Amino acid sequence: MKAFIRLFIIGLLITSVAFCADSNNKKKGKMEEKKNPQYVMSVKQGDVKFGDITLELFPDVAPKHCHNFDSLVSIKFFDGTAFHRVIPGFMIQGGDPNSKNKPRETWGMGDPSQKTVPAEFNDISHERGILSAARTSDPNSATSQFFICVAAAPHLNKQYTVYGKVISGMDVVDKIVNVPRDKRDNPLTKVEMTIHKKTD
Repeated sequence: MKAFIRLFIIGLLITSVAFCADSNNKKKGKMEEKKNPQYVMSVKQGDVKFGDITLELFPDVAPKHCHNFDSLVSIKFFDGTAFHRVIPGFMIQGGDPNSKNKPRETWGMGDPSQKTVPAEFNDISHERGILSAARTSDPNSATSQFFICVAAAPHLNKQYTVYGKVISGMDVVDKIVNVPRDKRDNPLTKVEMTIHKKTD
């Protein structure tokens, strides 16, 4: 009888351990399935639609920058802002609120009242398609402005905060960087964007 009880208890323990292991595996699976947030940027120049750029953010390496970007998207901050600086072989830059309706000569200067985001330099290289935070000479001065690399820019590594990448729509990025521009690298005709978060 004692032997039977002992075997019964051992059986219960084995079942309990197996159940816990299965539960942990399911939880681990759910964590691994969690995807980085994605955003769709629709770009046009006047009445001409350039297409969509899909961005994936990296909250694991730059949580503050990703939170800032997400917060701005949620209030439609970027809608109507322009790509005010386009340099072939380097990058396209946008996200300045001045580019909505202020004089062109102020585009890129930013709004001094904007909240700044501290630097989150990381090991991700500035390769083609990388999304990074624009800033002044102060490493902790990033606000809403960002740039997308059209080519590798290793001199920016660990000097600017990488917080995402283009996962589709680099053809649109290439259209933007090749538009006619003035001596300040500002497109002659405004190239503007709207951004929304993907929910699926």
